Amino acid sequence: MGFHDLDLTERLLIARRGTAFFAQRLTEFTDSQLNSDTLLRGWTRKHLLAHLGYNAVALCRLLDWAATGVETPMYQSAEHRDNEITDGAMLSAAALRNLFDHTVARLDQKWRHLPPMSWEAGVRTAQGRVVPAAETVWMRTREVWIHAVDLDSGAQFGDFPSVVLESLLSDIVAAWRRNGRGAGLVLEVTGAAPVHVDGVARTGTVQGALAAVVRWAAGRGAVDVTLRGRDPQPPRWL
Repeated sequence: MGFHDLDLTERLLIARRGTAFFAQRLTEFTDSQLNSDTLLRGWTRKHLLAHLGYNAVALCRLLDWAATGVETPMYQSAEHRDNEITDGAMLSAAALRNLFDHTVARLDQKWRHLPPMSWEAGVRTAQGRVVPAAETVWMRTREVWIHAVDLDSGAQFGDFPSVVLESLLSDIVAAWRRNGRGAGLVLEVTGAAPVHVDGVARTGTVQGALAAVVRWAAGRGAVDVTLRGRDPQPPRWL
């Protein structure tokens, strides 16, 4: 069973658990440590915190779209999104912590008050895909769990619920297929059937436990995986 097969209440619970997981990792850093690098090249913890805050705001726009029928895109443009994060990273640590707390509460309020019929209303992601508003729960779940690791606080993909890991792998592979990437790549997760990204002849294999394969596929490093016949960097998925 994947994330999208769960009842909406369960999906929201996992998203909130992920938010709490990220928030707990955040409390482990002093304000000065927010200026240090994350596992994402070129981003400090301040960049990451600004990104998560503004991501919540962007998802609120999609929920407003679903509730009213008035189109409100996630971002004005990719450039605007990038500038927003860059400018946000210049805020004080206290302001960024407040931004995170405030936007988490705002997003949760939007979820709580969205009319039942609006959950299936079509909205468009930053990648241009039209999805039901309920997809915002997965979009946020993905963000908070993965970025908790990116904080470089000691959090690991193995800390994620198994349903999040399994759904992340499905999400990543689906993105590769949509964009014609990962030709010939086969993912061999311990105890599961091999996942062939496409139908062409095998050109590379990634083997390991589920958490390790997902970490690699998400672009967070080849740790505890065996790579055969391909570049150690995975195809881009977002």
